[in-house]
Amino acid sequence: MGLDEDARSYHRDEPPGKLEISTTKSTSTQRDLSLAYSPGVAAPCRDIAADTSRAYEYTSKGNLVGVISDGSAVLGLGDIGAQASKPVMEGKGVLFKRFADIDVFDVELDITDTESFISTVSAMEPTFGGINLEDITAPECFEIETRLRETMDIPVFHDDQHGTAIISGAALLNACDIAEKELSDVTIVFSGAGASAISTARFYISLGVKKENIIMCDSSGVITPDRSRLSKYKSEFAADVSAKTLTEAMNGADVFVGLSVGGIVDEDMIRSMADNPIVFAMANPDPEIQYAKAKAARDDTVIMATGRSDYPNQVNNVLGFPFIFRGALDVRATEINEAMKRAAAEALAELARKDVPDAVIKAYGDEPIQFGPEYVIPKPLDPRVLFEVAPAVATAAIESGCAREQVDSQIYQEQLEARLGTSREVMRVILNKAKSEPKRVALAEGSDEKIIRAAYQMQEQGIAVPILLGDGDEIQNTARSLGLQFSPQVFDPDSGNWDRYIDRLFELRQRNGITRREAKDLITGNTNYFASVMVEQGDADAMLTGLTNHYPSALRPPLQVIGTGPETTHAAGVYLLTFKNRVIFAADTTVNVDPGAAELAEITQSTAALARRFNIEPRAAMLSYSNFGSVENEATSCIRDAVERLHADDSLDFDVDGEMQADTAVVEDILTGTYEFSQLNEPANVLIFPDLEAGNIGYKLLQRLGGAEAIGPMLVGMDKPVHVLQRDDEVKDIVNLAGVAVVDAQDGN
Repeated sequence: MGLDEDARSYHRDEPPGKLEISTTKSTSTQRDLSLAYSPGVAAPCRDIAADTSRAYEYTSKGNLVGVISDGSAVLGLGDIGAQASKPVMEGKGVLFKRFADIDVFDVELDITDTESFISTVSAMEPTFGGINLEDITAPECFEIETRLRETMDIPVFHDDQHGTAIISGAALLNACDIAEKELSDVTIVFSGAGASAISTARFYISLGVKKENIIMCDSSGVITPDRSRLSKYKSEFAADVSAKTLTEAMNGADVFVGLSVGGIVDEDMIRSMADNPIVFAMANPDPEIQYAKAKAARDDTVIMATGRSDYPNQVNNVLGFPFIFRGALDVRATEINEAMKRAAAEALAELARKDVPDAVIKAYGDEPIQFGPEYVIPKPLDPRVLFEVAPAVATAAIESGCAREQVDSQIYQEQLEARLGTSREVMRVILNKAKSEPKRVALAEGSDEKIIRAAYQMQEQGIAVPILLGDGDEIQNTARSLGLQFSPQVFDPDSGNWDRYIDRLFELRQRNGITRREAKDLITGNTNYFASVMVEQGDADAMLTGLTNHYPSALRPPLQVIGTGPETTHAAGVYLLTFKNRVIFAADTTVNVDPGAAELAEITQSTAALARRFNIEPRAAMLSYSNFGSVENEATSCIRDAVERLHADDSLDFDVDGEMQADTAVVEDILTGTYEFSQLNEPANVLIFPDLEAGNIGYKLLQRLGGAEAIGPMLVGMDKPVHVLQRDDEVKDIVNLAGVAVVDAQDGN
């Protein structure tokens, strides 16, 4: 089946289309319905009638964008009409929701008269928080956007004009830096003089390009003042130059910007450009010159961008409009002005200079991604774009005076993270605590590339003071190859005098079959033992290991050297599982194969303490296949014994009960309806599994089938903070566990 048939099937599968409306409030009872509609709805209506700004308080207006088109200039399809453009507008709505959690109504207007189009859209202002104009032909699009911006008190943005301008503007900032060219000095040739090209040229000028250094070409050649019948928009970029053709114009140019048709530029034209040329061939689906041809045309560096995803540096508007609107909506901006657009471009340019998350690298074929000629703008699937662009736009709106709401930058960052999932929200609690008092974290596998990248982020974000264990030269060389400019603390167990650590390991393990010679071999040859002694001796506050080791072999050294806490006899592994509206701590999932009653009680206490570090009040359920004595055998008796031990503890300061089945623990109707005597008045958020097999199976099923995001495993019960990574953990997982380790150390655990 070809792409066209796949697309047809994709769109017509039940339910047809790509968007639906869903309720955000409970509608399960008659009272719910009377609140949602008549008679309850009258109260907010009266409030809004008295003060229209309260529509943002009572309705979805503040998170609702209208994607509006007449279908007169649909990309790649032309004037196909309003009805035929609906799949495209629905698709735009999908992108708004997927990347910035913005709701969309798509509106296709069968109107050809400009005045009627303007008056119709203007009349929709009470419905929307912003207007995204889409696929409207030039020059009418200029008039429509300008007039609507003047008459409407909400942001109006024509993405076809400004999207490419902003994204390619970010690429231009970085490309000029790499090519060692000054924006104020570069000469730029445009192929194309439509809405996108004219808006892009205007935007480049706002970034610092000189207007007199821009030459614009259309299908008739260079636009010059002596050309007849030029529109006022083309006349704006009429250049008094001798060049008449695109070929002549490109001779000696620093930058080529293609927003026209494919195949109109050849290798000779690229060779005629200035040293280290910048080539943005953005015609779709075929660029003005193919990527491989442009790169092969010269021996020096050609920095190339296209509109295609199969080449480096894709200029994709999805890097802009969702996040620009997000920032504008969140401060209730009255417009999207030039300062906000510049802020978006500068934020994108800056993000491209930062280390790229593993998830993004995996999404693009596991090939290295690093700032340079092949990476001057972020990838469209990079989740950090939301956190960089939206705050930059919001701040620019506030500073430029078009915002009606102020935002606290840190709180706003956390709100944006919450939109991408509960796990980010709960981890922000830990990371903020870690930043308040960073601690020293020994990274046993310090030569590993992921560990080095994580160490850079820990230091850059102020989460921890990383200590890398390994060969110093190897670590520094790897950091340089990754483009990471930092100087972490490095300890090389294989060089230097570590007699103090050797003596301490020998002292601790001499009655467990370890000779001093073996202790020396372990300290100098096994960084897990080195890190463990380092933490035990107070030279580091916490340690991470396990990325390149099997879990048991990574856990064994810290258990032997650091051991469990003074009030615990067993360590345990805990996963934090986050759902859309719920957080669960699952234990034990990694350590204890068949714990007894005392161990289960201890694991429960340790896991509850961990929950409180996340500012979550624990409610613990001891899981079984029995409900409060419904099955009598040795296994269920063990769990009941554990519950009795906890209830008998006068120091117990959280709710716990069991034994109970998993659905009893997490379904309120079962818990409080059938078992009203339970000491849990709300569903549990700490689940204690009866053994390792059940715990491991349970958390993986919740993660894979229940759609939970998993953070961990976090090791509890140790005398000092130790966490063992999983072998496939990403950099963000390492940073997150480092944050947990720092908070452990702050709490004296």
